[in-house]
Amino acid sequence: MKKKLNYADIVKETVILTVAVAIIAAAVYFFLVPSHTSVSSISGLGIVLCNFVPLQLSAITMILNVVLLIIGFFTCGREFGVKTVYTSVMLPLFLGLFEIIFPNFGSMTDSQELDVLCYILVVSVGLSILFNRNASSGGLDIVAKIMNKYLHMELGKAMSLSGMCVALSAALVYDKKTVVLSILGTYFNGIVLDHFIFDNNIKRRVCIITKKEEELRQFIIHDLHSGATIYEAIGAYNMEKRREIITIVDKGEYQKLMKFINQEDPKAFITVYNVSNMRYQPKK
Repeated sequence: MKKKLNYADIVKETVILTVAVAIIAAAVYFFLVPSHTSVSSISGLGIVLCNFVPLQLSAITMILNVVLLIIGFFTCGREFGVKTVYTSVMLPLFLGLFEIIFPNFGSMTDSQELDVLCYILVVSVGLSILFNRNASSGGLDIVAKIMNKYLHMELGKAMSLSGMCVALSAALVYDKKTVVLSILGTYFNGIVLDHFIFDNNIKRRVCIITKKEEELRQFIIHDLHSGATIYEAIGAYNMEKRREIITIVDKGEYQKLMKFINQEDPKAFITVYNVSNMRYQPKK
């Protein structure tokens, strides 16, 4: 039986993605562009290309995004692709809007170093929202997501590695200071994403005792597409036998799991542990 399309959830998801993209676009236009640096983004590469191609940054960003968008759609799944189609289109549109409303915008801080720092802090907020919604702003975010999926590389490190090439492109146009700031900005941007926002290695071990045992088992297997282990537990007070379901989920799956339990059995007994290292013993 197919689930009914929940338009309220679609609207909510769209609003969240739009706000995230607006934050990223603001970070690019108000901080990255005035700094003239190429920090870990396709927009950064676009800033360099603006010196060679007679197009606005918004147009260059759109063109570059399309190529990587096609790759991301086929490698990262349909949901990732559909959401990123939307965000990849919205990012250049927001940049174009800022270009119209604030033409020839100068530095807000009058400091190249502070512009780079502000960009890192602001853009990390938008990127974290998108990645947690299984989406991307396009460009190097798609490359990082692909590396995370197939090379099992942390997102922050993947962003740093792919962005370093973009940072080095600043050497084609700008002075040594700008190149160094681009490289340092890319490095610290990866650190912020990895350690302070994503922390993707952390998963949750959830132990649940509920009256809706079968419904929960079906939800974990068919909706979360995850596994679970069932143990027999005996209550010390009344020696009543119950069964405990244990599953390991990531942050997104944990939110869905808690929402399901709160709806089906608000009185369920739940314990949660953070786990960072998991190893599967292959069958001989």
